[in-house]
Amino acid sequence: MKLNLARKSIAYISLSLFIGLFITSFNRSQQSIWGKNLLDSLTEQQKRLSENALKGLSIYPELAISTFATEPMLMNPTNMDIDSKGRVWITEAYNYRPAISGNPTTPKGDRIVILTDTNGDGKADKSDVFYQSPELNAPLGIAVLDSMVIVSQSPYIWKMFDDNRDGKADRKEIMFQGIGGEQHDHGAHSFYFGPDGKLYFNMGNEGKQLLDAKGKPVLDQDGDPIDQKKYKQGMLFRCDLDGSHVEVLGHNFRNNFEAAVDSYGSLWQSDNDDDGNKGVRINAVLEHGNYGYVDEMNGEGWYVPRTNMETAIPFQHWHLNDPGVVPNLLQTGSGSPTGILIYEGNLLPPVFQNQMIHADAGPNVVRSYAVKPVGAGFEAQITNLVEGVRDQWFRPADVTVAPDGSIFIADWYDPGVGGHQAGDQTRGRIYRIAPKNHAYAVPVMHSPLDQLKSPNLATRYLGYQQLKKDPRVLEAAYQLETNPRIKARIFWLLAQGVDGLRFIQEASKHENPDFRMMAIRAMRRNPYMQWKSIAEELQNDKNPSVRRELAIALFHVSDPHADLVWSNLAKQYNGSDRWYLEAIGIGAAGNWDKRLGFYLSQSNEQTVGFKDIIWRSRTELANPFLFSYLKSTIPTAEKLRYFRALDFIPGNDKFVRLVDLINHELKDDIDLSLIALHHLSADYLQQNAVARQTILGLLPKTKPGEYIQLVEKYGLTEALEPLFNLILAGTEQSKAAKAIYNLPQGAAYIDSKFKKGPESVQVAIINAIRSVGNNASIALLFDAMKNPKNSQKIHRDAARGIGNTMKGEDFVLDLLKKKQVPKILIPSVVESVSRAWRKGIRLEANKYLTNAQANTKQKHPPLNDLLAQAGHAEKGVSVFVTQCAMCHQVNNEGINFGPSITEIGSKLSKDGLYLSILHPNAGIGFGYETYELISKKGDSYQGIIVSRNETDVMLKLPGGMTQNFKTSQLKSIKQLPNSMMPEGLAEGMKTQELVDLVEYLATLKKK
Repeated sequence: MKLNLARKSIAYISLSLFIGLFITSFNRSQQSIWGKNLLDSLTEQQKRLSENALKGLSIYPELAISTFATEPMLMNPTNMDIDSKGRVWITEAYNYRPAISGNPTTPKGDRIVILTDTNGDGKADKSDVFYQSPELNAPLGIAVLDSMVIVSQSPYIWKMFDDNRDGKADRKEIMFQGIGGEQHDHGAHSFYFGPDGKLYFNMGNEGKQLLDAKGKPVLDQDGDPIDQKKYKQGMLFRCDLDGSHVEVLGHNFRNNFEAAVDSYGSLWQSDNDDDGNKGVRINAVLEHGNYGYVDEMNGEGWYVPRTNMETAIPFQHWHLNDPGVVPNLLQTGSGSPTGILIYEGNLLPPVFQNQMIHADAGPNVVRSYAVKPVGAGFEAQITNLVEGVRDQWFRPADVTVAPDGSIFIADWYDPGVGGHQAGDQTRGRIYRIAPKNHAYAVPVMHSPLDQLKSPNLATRYLGYQQLKKDPRVLEAAYQLETNPRIKARIFWLLAQGVDGLRFIQEASKHENPDFRMMAIRAMRRNPYMQWKSIAEELQNDKNPSVRRELAIALFHVSDPHADLVWSNLAKQYNGSDRWYLEAIGIGAAGNWDKRLGFYLSQSNEQTVGFKDIIWRSRTELANPFLFSYLKSTIPTAEKLRYFRALDFIPGNDKFVRLVDLINHELKDDIDLSLIALHHLSADYLQQNAVARQTILGLLPKTKPGEYIQLVEKYGLTEALEPLFNLILAGTEQSKAAKAIYNLPQGAAYIDSKFKKGPESVQVAIINAIRSVGNNASIALLFDAMKNPKNSQKIHRDAARGIGNTMKGEDFVLDLLKKKQVPKILIPSVVESVSRAWRKGIRLEANKYLTNAQANTKQKHPPLNDLLAQAGHAEKGVSVFVTQCAMCHQVNNEGINFGPSITEIGSKLSKDGLYLSILHPNAGIGFGYETYELISKKGDSYQGIIVSRNETDVMLKLPGGMTQNFKTSQLKSIKQLPNSMMPEGLAEGMKTQELVDLVEYLATLKKK
């Protein structure tokens, strides 16, 4: 009894300390926001009325914002385009994710609507349905190109045609298909008309592949199928207007929602992180680059430990320390980035001109990123255009430029940001931003050249097509034009004409480096030998960005002269410009042996930047240099990057050298030897006796955690007894037990030790296996609980441990239902599921206690009534600790299982917070879906997949622990429909506790 009381006291003290930490953190956060009048005097219902739409928005001082259209003219806008007549085209998503959200749907399907201002007052007064069909379900992209409208809705990309130009789709044909992510935000996204007459588009990491209209694989520029066997995760594309000649321009994004191209042909886009990791980023895209969402070589997620891992999660998230990853232009923290454009008009103030303008629905903001070149790369500063400072339902889904240069914003208007749910189905707003007192009017276009000069892409498209048919006016216009961006648009037309090579050669000598870069991009459309002379001239250009573009232009160009040009470009690397280094790497892709061989024949090893070129290489020619660095006296931190570089070098030569390094130069350095071991492949270790003996010799010198990790990675059956000794010593017991079960004959080994062991050994085994949760461990606990030969202590300890895993919870309920638990052990068995993730398990188990019944479900008032109640944020801290902290973190406090919610108040309004708590299955964050893994032995595991490739799966289990599985050992991997967050979470709270919790969560905002 005293022991139990002591344990309770310790638990109480720990909980009190935990609450104290959160309250301290909470009080600190209030210093910056407490007492501010973030809301006006309107009720919650009044705030949502369209006539109050502008009251919650803050606009850049020199500009004004107005409503162009609101519900009921439109609802749930996901994407937008504006045609040359100034009409606003909207894709709607009323039927968004009904299977998850439980929302009603319309059998007619979603709509594409055209909003028109017929009387010139700056507000839409006419709404026409361009297309509606049951097969149209939450489209995510629209591009209006004269009478052709491209609509993106996974698994299809459609071309719709308004042949008679009456504002109705007359026919529809498939452009692409087979794109994964149907009814998913991470599938196909919008198209963007480029200055070169090409189409640019992208898809998130659920897209996975691209098929043509006949269902055949679309081939990339190398003639290979476009899929995730060659490319990783999200991709960026370029193609002709008819969908032919598809090029993959970048890959390994997570959810690159939209791409934008400026008049010089430079590419820009945003990308979303895994929720809660503050890693949203803006990318300046180097063509053919890898952008690092997963490990380039094996597809492992950013969560998996690796050598030279970045120190902060937002940077770990993109593998930024790995060779072959293009840097991020900007990381903007938490968010849900959506539409993006390049503003090349002159109506808005200069700070926005020629810059990106970008919608981020998460923090309720539309921003501009003022970019300037730095070396061969870029840096940017943020300026907010409009922000929902007092209305967190403001969810900008897209931004578009109108013909007059004003900016239009499509507002999804919802308590949440999509993410597989819609809290409101009927609202949606379109805003217009322009200088104060600037009326909305479509400028008169007198010629195709005027159209080409328009800031509006649909108008520009018309001019481009006309001038392409009749280019006679172009050369004179090109010579007279003083605006460099308009001049650039004319250049792209001239470069494709019969005299195109002359204009490319002239541009390559232009004083403006943007024109020299543009010349390189244009000349890439021609065979290499045609632009050989230009390459010779520009390889020594004084501007590093020009040399960067030339390096990229050598991508997959196999030619001895190209090797020479590449080598000369590489020699000009200054040792500090990562953008330039990655461009050099892109230019060597597919030709590393030739490129580096030529470079080594010309270069001095002491040249500045030589080590980085070696670090970035993908050829065995780099191995002698990498290992010379590893054998040298350079600091350990620097050696880590070279160890990591070995993972990207092909062949077995590096493994031979690693074993030799461990056995000789590193024989007295256990830490570096262990690091080196992790870069040996399991296959090589199985085939090479010397390598296996090397690792077995090092194992006794390792710490327990490292020991277990190596045993699991390499399947070292020799380690059964040492692992069991860890269990007896009480060191890393659970991890050691799991490692034993993963080895051949491991289950039989533990069973034998349990049956033959004294009580102390049996207790140690029970403590170790209670969190394993496979069939063998649960069977052992069940037998231990019922075997009359065992002591009462063993019976009780086994009973308390049998339900400690998800599979064990189900097993316990089955035992109780079948009355297979001795009456005296029922309290202990019920106790084993007392911390079950699923509340239903706890309630059901409680029914079998003779002196207690399951608690009745707590009923809460309707959402509007909850919103009207006053909450106490400080009390909500305690509710968070007891109800949420076992799965979520705030400022690194709590358990890292579900998404971090440190800034959840910036992402979700109170409405959204209530919906997430009351109905967690309605909006499961992408990357946090529940998966069930069933092994070939019949063991079942449930959790969140944090990394997965062809050979391995890492599952994060409730409580934050992770477990690794070989796919060869798994029978099935199945996604389950329910969130890991229990549906009945709110039922265990009093209404005031729920209100206090939401009040607290609403204070967790980006600082």
